[in-house]
Amino acid sequence: MSFTIAIDGPAGAGKSTVARLAAKKLQFIYVDTGAMYRAIALGLLCTNTDIEDRSALTDALNQMEVSIRYVDGAQHVYLNGEDVSGQIRTEQVSDMTSRSSAKPEVREKLTSLQRNLAASEDVLMDGRDIGTMILPDANLKIFLTASVDTRARRRFLELTEKGESCSLEEIASDIAERDYRDEHREIAPLCQAKDAILLDSSDMTIEEVVERILTLARERM
Repeated sequence: MSFTIAIDGPAGAGKSTVARLAAKKLQFIYVDTGAMYRAIALGLLCTNTDIEDRSALTDALNQMEVSIRYVDGAQHVYLNGEDVSGQIRTEQVSDMTSRSSAKPEVREKLTSLQRNLAASEDVLMDGRDIGTMILPDANLKIFLTASVDTRARRRFLELTEKGESCSLEEIASDIAERDYRDEHREIAPLCQAKDAILLDSSDMTIEEVVERILTLARERM
């Protein structure tokens, strides 16, 4: 019997970072659903697909295969056999991900793969609707959040450390807009599952968040 942990929350809350670390400590498989959606978004951008055209969207999705592989313990995301792990973290891809992930065709494409993984392995999965839609029976559900200002500062530091020119105000505005879009979309809107534990990381370090998740998991196992 597999043990499943679902971590949901808004963009920039640190879900992927803490999920990856917690999964490693628990020796679970980490499933970065956001990366899978980003790979789809990258494919849609590369093919200049009009996501409002359902026929064109379906045709484009039929030409895409997304998979996750682990190389030396690190997760790599592949689109049609190509490792795109280094191409899916741009702001352009982030924006397309937020818009395209609301499309039912995109969600159907990835949901079955995610559920199949969770049925056979101990997994820690993070995203926007894991506890509410993908794994409603997860053994542990966490809703990880942080203030818009905190998330914007984190993203600003991440980009500037990479040498990219950016505006803190624009990043904050983009995050707030993305939150609204994710919370109000018709398909699987971002929300806290009724049985999820709320974790606000605004004043917590990554290590503190990970330790809290580990404690909660071990209490349930």
